[in-house]
Order: sequence, then C-alpha cells, then structure tokens
Amino acid sequence: MSDKLKKPRQKIVIFASGSGTNAENIIKYFRNSEEIEVAAVFSNKKFSGALERAHNLKVQALHFDRKAFYDTHEVLNILKDMKPDLIVLAGFLWLIPSTFIKTFPNKIINIHPALLPRFGGKDMYGSRVHEAVIESKEKESGITIHYVNEKYDEGNTIFQTSIPIEDGESAQNLASRIHKLEYKHFPEIIQQTLQQQDK
Repeated sequence: MSDKLKKPRQKIVIFASGSGTNAENIIKYFRNSEEIEVAAVFSNKKFSGALERAHNLKVQALHFDRKAFYDTHEVLNILKDMKPDLIVLAGFLWLIPSTFIKTFPNKIINIHPALLPRFGGKDMYGSRVHEAVIESKEKESGITIHYVNEKYDEGNTIFQTSIPIEDGESAQNLASRIHKLEYKHFPEIIQQTLQQQDK
C-alpha cells in the first residue's frame, strides 16, 4: 500500500497521576504499531513518574493544574486540537468533568485494580483498594476496565478478570499480582476498543 493510501494511526492520550508504570507499558506496547500511537501523556503532578517515563520514551509529556483542568478548559481545548481516538486513564486520580465526557463520548476509559462495583469510588485507589480487599476477607480480586462517566468507577464495564486471593496474602503482594494483570490486559483491551471504534 502506498503512503498516500495509508490510514492515519489512531491516537491515544494517557492521563496519569503517579509513577506511570502502566503508561510506560502502554507506550512500549504500541511503540512499533502501524495502526495506533500514544500521542501524549498528561499529568496533574508536575514531577510525576508518568511524565518522566513519557519524556524518556520520547512521547509528548504535559503537566496541568486544577484550574486548567476544571475552570479554564485549557486541557479540554488541547485535547480537541489533538483529536484523540481514545483517552486512557492509567492511575489518574481526579474526577473527569462532564464537559470531557460530552466532548469524547465513549472515548474515555479507565482501569481499576479491583472487581467493580466493589471497592470503587472516591479515595479508593492504589494500596487502599488492596488493603480493603484483604480486610474484607475476599476470595478473589482482579481488574476492571470501564468507560468513564461523571462518577468515580461507575461507567459501563468493558473487561474484568480475576485471580484468587492466597491464604495469608498481604495487600502488598496482592498489589504486585494485580499490576501484572494490568500490564498484560490493559494494552490488549485498548487495542480491541480502538478496533471496535474503527469498524
């Protein structure tokens, strides 16, 4: 196929607040893809690991504050210009404004380190989730990938998978095992979601 007839690559924009291991994993997964590219990583934390990882992998890295996100629509306007096919929340802790959801309907997805609807909602992230799961003496945990709506962790589920909790397992060990699930499945589900959009 000639270059003129090649379809433009579908664009992902990642939002992350923390260390950025999921963001890095996604970037590397699509690094050599001819169909999909990670166009940028956005973070609300100026010195987040996510921005450093993006910079090291030569992906555009952008920091923003609460005013630019919620009040001035600066971040939304940048996204409108970029025209992403999918916005991926990979450990992003702020609630997404309704203006984003209306502008990008069914184009914002999130990963949560538990089996929603249990152990979701505001302030349920990171180690807090795994500690709550262990304290509740659950038999299993896992990940949920879902569309984003105006409430924390309540959008329609795209994918879930689970693992059994081992006897006497610590929250730290469970977190490590859940991370492996995220790294394995999140890029695959992103790819499948984009392929569905493209049909």
